[in-house]
Amino acid sequence: MTDTLNQIPKVPSFSAAPLPPVAPAQDFLIEARELLRLAGPVVITQLAQMGIGTIDVLMLGAYSKDALAASALGLSLYYAMWVLAMGPAVAVQPMIAHILGARAVGQRADLRGVRLTVRMSLWAILVLIPFQIAFLWYAGDMLKAIGQPVDLAEDAGHFVRMLAIGFVFTTAFNVLRGYATALSRPNAPLIVMGLTIVFNAVVAYVLIFGHFGAPRMGLTGAGIASSLSFAFSFAVMIAVILLTPELARYRIFRRFFQLDWKTLKEVLRLGMPISMTIIFEAMFFNAGTMIMGYFGTDSVAAHQIALNVVALLFMVPLGIATAATVRIGLAAGANDMPRVRRAGGAAMSISLTFMGLCGIALAVFAPQIIGVYLDASKPENVPVIEQAVLFLRIGAAFQLFDTGQVVASLSLRGLKDANAPMWIAGASYWIVGFPLALLLAFHFHMAGAGVWVAFVVSLAVATLFMSVRFIHLAEVDWRAPFRRK
Repeated sequence: MTDTLNQIPKVPSFSAAPLPPVAPAQDFLIEARELLRLAGPVVITQLAQMGIGTIDVLMLGAYSKDALAASALGLSLYYAMWVLAMGPAVAVQPMIAHILGARAVGQRADLRGVRLTVRMSLWAILVLIPFQIAFLWYAGDMLKAIGQPVDLAEDAGHFVRMLAIGFVFTTAFNVLRGYATALSRPNAPLIVMGLTIVFNAVVAYVLIFGHFGAPRMGLTGAGIASSLSFAFSFAVMIAVILLTPELARYRIFRRFFQLDWKTLKEVLRLGMPISMTIIFEAMFFNAGTMIMGYFGTDSVAAHQIALNVVALLFMVPLGIATAATVRIGLAAGANDMPRVRRAGGAAMSISLTFMGLCGIALAVFAPQIIGVYLDASKPENVPVIEQAVLFLRIGAAFQLFDTGQVVASLSLRGLKDANAPMWIAGASYWIVGFPLALLLAFHFHMAGAGVWVAFVVSLAVATLFMSVRFIHLAEVDWRAPFRRK
């Protein structure tokens, strides 16, 4: 048994071992290359995972704008619970990265530590699941209680109940996905999500529109299709892990029912602030959806379409930032601060360049992009399209700040710094952003456009303070360019 635990696993393809001395510019390029090699499959996986929701949005938009609006309201509550479970799931990445980074500077491989990290992350989300499902079961009642239209609230509540059935599978999948990414095996979840998006498209098409003899279930069919897809992705991910030698060797399901309180405590210590950081942001955007509900179904539908477009593009910097978490964690575990700085700088530079180009495209081609979602020849869609175009053009600006805050936040996560980002997010979105959204939307009569302007301002504040925090912890000497030589 001791020999098994102490055997040295194959070094990940993205090692934290120190590089030979080279020029600073070449150092940066090497780090950027390694970051992109890890980020590429992660980005595609993120896009595939987003594709499940996008398929539902497209099909529900074709089904009816009322179904689309109800799904937007329902998802605003569903994602609140989903992100609460994300903290323990994403805590897997920096914890494993630090273990592997420590090995790179001579410490013995800790197979048991990796295994316990994954196992206790799964236990952490299982503890939360009963409370989250109970919350989701009464989503419709909560929407009615805050004044949303009764018909939309009831439809949204039923939709969320269908999603709740598969909730445990999607959260557990994210733990396994984080495990594979931390071990620099991002192709494993990529394969799974590729299969899942095909599975979801077929099942959603059948159940929403009633093809091949199935009943025409509309919004309910979309919820059932998503839950089945969650279960499918979890089952296939387990199979891929067991069939991949580099992932199977850690035997993460061994003694699954045996608790390790020390590791569980660390998972929760890191994971819960991460959850709160994500919740502060997600609930702020969900509050924006709720505000849209006061301006009618057209505003909600337009808001949902514009958010979906922006969210699809956001998967690229999110994937790069996720890779940065692993790269920075490996470097921090090896106590290599210059490499920490290079990884953070490369992630920020690459992400901002990409999103800057995307912002220009959104501003110029907004009508054509919205036309993919709604048929402009239908008179009832014209008000939705006009608002969605406006939101998307504002979104072209807030994309840059959204990119900045996610890269800075996930870079801090790689340093196991979770509390400061939590407080920064809370202040940025709820002390600055939410009051500003109410003020602009209602007092200055900007309606939905005011909400989107508030998104821009709050994200800018978050970007500034999280970037300053990373500069401080990574020991960046920002004064060097201004010193006389």
